[in-house]
Amino acid sequence: MIFAYNEEQVGDVLMVILQDTKNVKRSVERRGKIARIFAQDSGETLAWNIFNVSYLIEINGKGQIFPSTDAVAILNIELAKEDFEEKLEATPTPVFVVGQIIEMTPHPDSDHLNICQVQIAEDKMVQIVAGAPNAAVGLKTIVALPGAMMPNGSLIFPGKLRGQDSYGMMCSPRELALPNAPQKLGIIELDDDTAIGEAFDAQKHWKN
Repeated sequence: MIFAYNEEQVGDVLMVILQDTKNVKRSVERRGKIARIFAQDSGETLAWNIFNVSYLIEINGKGQIFPSTDAVAILNIELAKEDFEEKLEATPTPVFVVGQIIEMTPHPDSDHLNICQVQIAEDKMVQIVAGAPNAAVGLKTIVALPGAMMPNGSLIFPGKLRGQDSYGMMCSPRELALPNAPQKLGIIELDDDTAIGEAFDAQKHWKN
């Protein structure tokens, strides 16, 4: 689940995005302060809008936010008041972490994509399909995991690229909106001693 808030653009509304909604015909059901956005064909919930949310929980920041467990419990009480049976779950953090490419093989249906096995924790590996020209085995970079919102507002969900599963994105400096990001293509390159699984910190991981 991705929680997003931008009072300047959309007002005092918390948007909770459950899955990618591209090319999905949607309908809206509203009860009180709660609006459920769902797929017309299946009825599956795609997102929630919670209006006047600052009267319910404290909101800090804008863009992607990470409500506490207690805050999510309060929001679930509001859903229950309106007879919605589904429950929200807190987004695990961090969603931007240091990863290292452990294996890389050419995509069978592309001349520029590679299928990368990327270690994002001591005991966790994910597959990411990437086209970065500087991707290489051993490279450490910043990985946006499913459940992340990029600075430009795009969302990261599990998906497929040309038929191959991809569970995140390795990020370029421009995609992370880092200052003085080079205009050339390529994912961010971190020092060899950077700890795998460490949460992304622009001040620590970007020295340009």
